[in-house]
This record gives sequence, structure tokens and C-alpha cells, in this order.
Amino acid sequence: MIEPAFLDELARYDASLQRRVETVQQGQQRSTEVGEGLTFSDHRNYTPGDDTRLVDWRVYARTEELYIKQFEAERDLTVHVLVDASASMDFGGDRAESNTPHKFEYAAKLGLGFASLAAAEHNDFRVSLLSETFDRLDRARSSQGEVLRLVDVFNETDPDAETYFQRACEDYAATIDSKSLVLVVSDFLEDPTEIEAGLGALARNDLILAHVVAPEERDPPARGDTIFRDPERGSRLRTYFGARVEREYRDRFEDHREEIEAVADRLAARYVTVDTGTDFFDSFGEVWVE
Repeated sequence: MIEPAFLDELARYDASLQRRVETVQQGQQRSTEVGEGLTFSDHRNYTPGDDTRLVDWRVYARTEELYIKQFEAERDLTVHVLVDASASMDFGGDRAESNTPHKFEYAAKLGLGFASLAAAEHNDFRVSLLSETFDRLDRARSSQGEVLRLVDVFNETDPDAETYFQRACEDYAATIDSKSLVLVVSDFLEDPTEIEAGLGALARNDLILAHVVAPEERDPPARGDTIFRDPERGSRLRTYFGARVEREYRDRFEDHREEIEAVADRLAARYVTVDTGTDFFDSFGEVWVE
């Protein structure tokens, strides 16, 4: 269960967003400055010393009260959060125990953290799940209230789909109409060729890959006669998990992780391995801070 209190601890990372904004050469933040070309926001009462050019004379004609028109800069940066909702993400501790790391919840918290800091800096965010295609969860309201609602949405979500990673990423990329920051949080347990094709569709943006791994995946506690189950396809494999098979497993696991990291390098994306056994805020700091 994701407890929303963790969002209160994210204030320490606020200053980092400006560097990310500069990275993607967006950075036109909400502003208290006024002038032409900005978006009307609200009225406020006139006070002596205010620029009389900003007096709303139409309102004055109706009310005989002086009001100043306020404007704000357009939001130019959009933070896109894509969280893998495949069945393989349903791994780790009991979701009813808030202190036990669960892969999907850990991934969701990373995404929610990005959304929260985007809202704090008055930037837009979008949050979606990746499965057969993508499922957008937010309601186009980039606010802290919307982030809190999304906490509930994630808590009610069971990662049980078979993800078609390439198609989901390509479908989502078609919805992005300006250069943005895109965070993909996944265990990337799919063919690296398909992963690269999917991420390639997103690569014109500032792309961050958070590769979520549970400690038990790196070092399975299984020993001896063991049945392994594929959570996405439902297939089972019975084998003797001895020392030799354990070494082969670890080698293949690390080879796959390195392949995903190599994909990130080819696409000029930033790659971070996220271990769910690590303190969440340490992991978030690695993913957030460049």
C-alpha cells in the first residue's frame, strides 16, 4: 500500500527540476510577471503603484472598482510518466504491508514523485500504465490534488497484464506533441530488440529509464528442486536449482540488464538500475538528480 505521506519528503529535490528544465531547453515556468503574450490568470484589487496599463477598464465601467489583470507564463515542460503494469511487476512483499518493498508500488512511487515535483514547479504531467498499449490515469489536472488521487488509483491497480512494450511505447509516443521529459519505470523483462524499438519512439525527448529490480530477482532464494512460474504467460518450469544453474541464472540476468543499459546508451537516454531493497529516497535521488 502506497502511503501519500512519502510525497511530503520530496521537497528536498525541488531545486533539481530547474536543471532538468534547462536540459530539455524548455523552462518557461509559471511567472508573476505580466505583459503581452502571456495567459490571463485572474484579477486582483488595484493598489497604488500598480501599472495602470494593466487596469481592466471594462470591469471598472461595470463596477467602478479598479482591478489589475494578472497573467502567467504558459507551461512548456510536460513530464510524462510511464509505469509498467505487467504481471512481472507484481513481485516482492505483501502489498498490504506498507513497509515491505513491492516492485510495482516502488515503481509507482518513483513516477508519483516525478509528477509531484512537476506540479510543484507548475509544469504539466501525464501518468500512464504500460500494458497491451498505454492507459492514461491522470485527468489532465497537473496539481498536487491530482497526484493524491493517483496514489489511490495505483493502490487499486493490480499489475497483471502481458505487456506489449514496443506497441505501448509507440502508441504513447504518438500523443507527445512537444519535446518533453519522459520517465519509463519498468523491469524491462522483454526482448531487448522490442524494448529498443519501443523506446526509440520516445527518444526524441529527454528520456530516463528506471530499471526496477527486486533483490530476489538478482539472487533467488530457491535451492534444490524448484518450480519457476512465468507470471505473464502462466507457464511453469521445474528444475533443480543447484550451484551451476544459479551461476548461469545470475550471468543471464546481468547480461540482460547490461543489454538494457546498452539500449539506453544507443538512444542517449539516462539509465538507472533501481533496487527495491534500497531505501526509496536514495533510489529516487539517483533517478531524479542528474
